[in-house]
Amino acid sequence: MKKEHIILPADPAEPEDRDVSIEGMERGQRARLIRKTRTDLGLSQTEFARRFRVPVGTLRDWEQARATAPDFAVAYVRVIGQHPDIVAKAVA
Repeated sequence: MKKEHIILPADPAEPEDRDVSIEGMERGQRARLIRKTRTDLGLSQTEFARRFRVPVGTLRDWEQARATAPDFAVAYVRVIGQHPDIVAKAVA
């Protein structure tokens, strides 16, 4: 089993804190981008998922960093953030 490199060690004074790996940090940054894009558009998870044809469960997993959004999904979200009406029209 491959050992993950820890880039942010847990705070020993905080019992619920955990070490963060490079993968975990990347997953969190992607989650933040997706959540921020959605909230900047003023959409709920259900509205965003329906409008841009993303399964709502997948969107929730990405936003909560339970799963890492793949590169294509991050690119898609960035395009949505820049051109939401064009993307919505294209996938309608």
